Amino acid sequence: MSCAACAVRLEKVLNRLPGIEAKVNFATEKARITAAPDGAPAADILGAIRKAGFDVAPQVLELGIGGMSCAACAARIEKVVGRLPGVEGSVNFAAETARVRYTPGLTDQAAIVGAIAKAGYTATPIAGCDRNAERARKEAEFRAELRLFWISALLSLPFLAQMIGMLGAGASGSMHHDEWLPRWAQLLLATPVQFWIGRRFYKGAWSSLLGGGANMDVLVALGTSVAYFFSLAVVLLDRHDLHVYFEASASIITLVLLGKLLEARARARTSAAVEALLRLQPPTARIERDGQIVELPVAQVVAGTIFVLRPGDSVPVDGEVLSGESSADEAMLTGESVPVLKAPGDKVFAATVNGAGVLRCRAVGVGAETLLAGIVRLVE
Repeated sequence: MSCAACAVRLEKVLNRLPGIEAKVNFATEKARITAAPDGAPAADILGAIRKAGFDVAPQVLELGIGGMSCAACAARIEKVVGRLPGVEGSVNFAAETARVRYTPGLTDQAAIVGAIAKAGYTATPIAGCDRNAERARKEAEFRAELRLFWISALLSLPFLAQMIGMLGAGASGSMHHDEWLPRWAQLLLATPVQFWIGRRFYKGAWSSLLGGGANMDVLVALGTSVAYFFSLAVVLLDRHDLHVYFEASASIITLVLLGKLLEARARARTSAAVEALLRLQPPTARIERDGQIVELPVAQVVAGTIFVLRPGDSVPVDGEVLSGESSADEAMLTGESVPVLKAPGDKVFAATVNGAGVLRCRAVGVGAETLLAGIVRLVE
């Protein structure tokens, strides 16, 4: 919209739709639409807006994703989200996050989260203030996975000792080897590894198959189950002429868990790099309001707000210098150690450091629109 007449015209277009009452605010560039139960559907409203020469700005939803086991899971979530009207998303398997763009009116956050949950995964909206909670959740999950790995390793260790005997039999050319562990003991050791430690693979495989796809969990569950249940049948039928493969099922699950731990540690390092970037941004900003300077949380700063930088202050948001002269240390952006001179009309960027002068600036990029936020998205 370029003027108030645009708002009036759009309001008239919307009010012509059956069962629709609309009010358009030019100043905030928003429309409040009330629809009767038998009124025009959201798709018709969106079509009318676009036909009038306007469009609905897409919204971005950041989600923390849980339950992914491989890159196939990320691709499947993207497909599930992409089936929703007016929605497109990208999933970062390494960071366990999803960035979803959707058109308000055609769908909403609840529908997106519900679609992901129906596919067998968990989705939690992420805000800047939730990063501490997200980090705590991941740390708790890592500790739980580490505890399960050590239990699985202890239960699998006797099988490792028995494998030494298998290597000796192979070197001597014999097709048979002495079983150091009684078969009933092998069954007792392998059962908790298969169904307690390895239950995550069965759960993930079931969710994947319900959705008509296959992921790494399907392969692990299928391979280890064949080895376990064949060995169980051999033990129950007392077939001493056949081998048992309890060591194979237990060892595979233990080694896959080890890989998951190494993967989680790599993701934690990525998260630490992101948090180091975010710590460069100050938590508060000095705002000019009614001729006075007040200190507000950065989350409450909006575009157009006038803020003041004292000597040595970190810049809270991206802005444009209105008055004053100083220099800014932008090494965190460019790597250049020499301060950059700032004068009226120049840009300042969040997380850079003001020099010896006082600057009066207008906010032009806040929240996810800052250059710092863009760097964080690239790192993630």
